[in-house]
Amino acid sequence: MGGAVSAGEDNDELIDNLKEAQYIRTELVEQAFRAIDRADYYLEEFKDNAYKDLAWKHGNIHLSAPCIYSEVMEALDLQPGLSFLNLGSGTGYLSSMVGLILGPFGVNHGVELHSDVIEYAKQKLDFFIKTSDSFDRFEFCEPSFVIGNCLEISPDCTQYDRVYCGAGVQKEHEDYMKSLLKVGGILVMPLEEKLTKITRVGPSAWETKKILAVSFAPLIQPNHADSGKSRLVHLPPVAVRSLQDLARIAIRGTIKKLIHQEALGKAGSGLKSPPRFKRRRVRRRRMETIVFLDKEVFASRISSPSDDNNNSEDMDEERPDEEDTKPSELKPDPPVNFLREKVLSLPLPDPLKYYLLYYREK
Repeated sequence: MGGAVSAGEDNDELIDNLKEAQYIRTELVEQAFRAIDRADYYLEEFKDNAYKDLAWKHGNIHLSAPCIYSEVMEALDLQPGLSFLNLGSGTGYLSSMVGLILGPFGVNHGVELHSDVIEYAKQKLDFFIKTSDSFDRFEFCEPSFVIGNCLEISPDCTQYDRVYCGAGVQKEHEDYMKSLLKVGGILVMPLEEKLTKITRVGPSAWETKKILAVSFAPLIQPNHADSGKSRLVHLPPVAVRSLQDLARIAIRGTIKKLIHQEALGKAGSGLKSPPRFKRRRVRRRRMETIVFLDKEVFASRISSPSDDNNNSEDMDEERPDEEDTKPSELKPDPPVNFLREKVLSLPLPDPLKYYLLYYREK
């Protein structure tokens, strides 16, 4: 049993593999995947499996395979300022990646059935905001999670630009899912064992595209045995940013522009990304494979015949490079958080500096 792409040694190598297999195809999606380490959303005792292209489930906690999430992110065609609804938001991993693209003026809501999973997602979100240097490279649209069955969303809720459902949708619920979408919006969901992209092109006009063969556990139907009444899910209101928040966003944006200009002046070119770990590149033989893991199934892609012919040759050619590489060359210095350094150097009262840094620990 294997995944659609080879396992990575770390998060960056996993993303490299997803790019090579054409699951990640755009720069925005790549940046979001690199910014959030998938292992941070695993329980400690299971982190050895974090960079495998496999789904993971422990109790109610569940993560889809990386290739599934990358196809979803690409299909959603995310842009800054959009509104997003995640049905079955789980650990919040996908919602946090989406939030990096939506930016400070987007809307990022999630509905999750299990209260323990919502608590887990909030803990992971808090850890990301407080400790990750990636947080300062973006303007973040923080997810809001509510508990409830996503089939019982209040009919007076607002519609969204982008909607994703992380469970198998029965055909009888297709119209309900479509009703959550604005005109011009995109809905991505598993429907009839296909990951499906539906674009609302008019009040009653739709375009449908099948993306990938999948099989998710089906949506859990509402249970009204206790009271006999529906328990409507009320989504968070779309709030207007406070003047204080707007000022913080503007100041941080100005500082980032200043840092970029200073770097241009020193180097004479754009900012360069810090080097990542060097790894041996091997062309892998890909076959059409069906992967079964805890009710989630997906089909991998088929490579061209030339991949098979060159496989052994590429491995032999590149192995000496790996052997000649010194250990010191494999571990570059950690990237500097220039935004944090610049804010802390400003002639401002400490409470204002900490506010500009979102009271982050790192």
